[in-house]
Amino acid sequence: MKVLKTARMALATCVLLMGAASMASAEIVVMTSGGTLSVKGHKTNGDLVTLILRNGGEVTCDKSLIERITPDEVPHPEPEAAVEPDAEKAPQPSRTAMLRDSIYSELIASAAEAHGVDPILVQALIQVESNYKPRAKSNKGAMGLMQIMPATAREYKVRNAYDPKANIEAGIKKLKGLLDKFQVVDLALAAYNAGEGAVQKFNGIPPYRETQNYVTRILSIAGLR
Repeated sequence: MKVLKTARMALATCVLLMGAASMASAEIVVMTSGGTLSVKGHKTNGDLVTLILRNGGEVTCDKSLIERITPDEVPHPEPEAAVEPDAEKAPQPSRTAMLRDSIYSELIASAAEAHGVDPILVQALIQVESNYKPRAKSNKGAMGLMQIMPATAREYKVRNAYDPKANIEAGIKKLKGLLDKFQVVDLALAAYNAGEGAVQKFNGIPPYRETQNYVTRILSIAGLR
């Protein structure tokens, strides 16, 4: 016991961080006193041996205190680094999070992609315009899912404005034309609601509360704001 105690004291008082030589990944150090020590590896430098400890740090001692060093057959996996909570990226909300489920989703997606329009934007517009009601009609005469006006129905040769497919096709064509003309989504939406003339007159979104709320709601639902 006295010899073992002497060996431990010698290890504790060894000089840190000396020399460099061969290193093993996992080893058992057998002391001349009979004790053993599991380490990550060791380095030798002349008569000195530096033991690399598992909990971090190194100790250096005279090699006369060590009888032998053998590979450790017991696996010692490295602990995973803790990730600070504030370092983790918060999950990004889906663009479709505010959209309602609709039986028209596939029809909208097909028509929108065919005309190069964002299908989520179209679905958000329909949600605000008619709340997916194909028979909806406003007091200004707007009809169907996309609330197309009679003039729009005539322009795109829609025979039945309450037919979902025909209504969506015409509404998307109208929206596509506005997007191409104004080149900015919010201005195109403003024109869809208040008319092209109003957007041109005010050189931007008209100062109408209805139109401003309309644009804001659609952009929010579509995940664009």
